[in-house]
Amino acid sequence: MTGDEPRADALETTPENAEPVEWPVSLSGVTEAVVATLGPNGLWNLAALGLFAPDRDGGSERDNAGSDDNLVTARTWGATRTRGNFRRRGEGYVLFVDDPVLFADAALSIVEREEPVPDAANAWARVAVESLETGTDEGTEWERWALWPLEAGVEAETVPTIDRGFGAVVETTVAASRLDVDGYDEAELRQRLEYFASVVDRAGGPREREALERVREHSSW
Repeated sequence: MTGDEPRADALETTPENAEPVEWPVSLSGVTEAVVATLGPNGLWNLAALGLFAPDRDGGSERDNAGSDDNLVTARTWGATRTRGNFRRRGEGYVLFVDDPVLFADAALSIVEREEPVPDAANAWARVAVESLETGTDEGTEWERWALWPLEAGVEAETVPTIDRGFGAVVETTVAASRLDVDGYDEAELRQRLEYFASVVDRAGGPREREALERVREHSSW
């Protein structure tokens, strides 16, 4: 691991001595989630985090941890609170939510709480994390992490539905977060934002529309 934030005060549970459990949900592709990490101020910071599923079944187990094919991974971009807290603590809580307002706030603003798991979380997993590699893309530093669930819980079970509005909100948070980043075409990003905003207007509900307003408030859009 590289960087200027040592893990001297990391928690006792580390990837070397942890006993992983099953994820509370099935992961495939890139699952958009929220992560809660404990900051030096004693508060839990919420941020958006994309979970990259393993390339083959059973990858969440650590039987063959030496292969990246067997890992659930995520990337942090820039000198974020999530990256710093991962480095200091070595763990966090992954939250699976379907509230677009909570997701938009976590993705684009500073959200701090006294407890890691909000009422809006349908499921959660306390995870140990380990840095795999670092690099730079278009001038932005990134760090790739492996995540192993240590505890997990399901708070609510719902009948799955497909909501184009929620998906569009997720896409607006991605585009809005890149508006001021070198290497991205601002005009193209703004076109994408307007398109996904039109999807929210047509197919979203009240929470999706409120989330879209949060995206506008939290960004330079």
